[in-house]
Amino acid sequence: MADLSADEIDDVRDVFDLFDFWDGRDGMIDAFKVGDLLRCIGLNPTNEEALKHGGTKKMGEKQYKFEEFLPIYKELGGATDTGTFADFNEAFKTFDREGLGLISSAELRHVLTSLGERLTDKDIDNVITWTETHEDIDGNVKYADFIKKIMAGPFPDKK
Repeated sequence: MADLSADEIDDVRDVFDLFDFWDGRDGMIDAFKVGDLLRCIGLNPTNEEALKHGGTKKMGEKQYKFEEFLPIYKELGGATDTGTFADFNEAFKTFDREGLGLISSAELRHVLTSLGERLTDKDIDNVITWTETHEDIDGNVKYADFIKKIMAGPFPDKK
């Protein structure tokens, strides 16, 4: 792949090989795991994007060799339309009745389970834990801090 550096290819290879190891070391990964593999590499595709780019809804429908997976990584790696801090901040202001930069944790959970690509309760618990989001005494969270931690991604030190 001409547009990918040798280091990028090595990083993708390492994660691909790990998934292959878990699947039995046949040199292939199941297309069902494309989204998870991309997220482990540091990308953030939605489930819908993963399906559009070769993922499947069920295990065993399709498999990819490393050379077949690289174009998927390259295509989704170039995606930059993820929204800005200002976009998300403006959206959260809708729920900030008093203009204090706070949203109730119940509303945050509701938004994450009902809008866009819906998250499960377990997913939300993981996000809350990972972002170290804490409620104040009134059950509210500072949404600007939450947005910043989400946008920093799972590996903020690598940026």
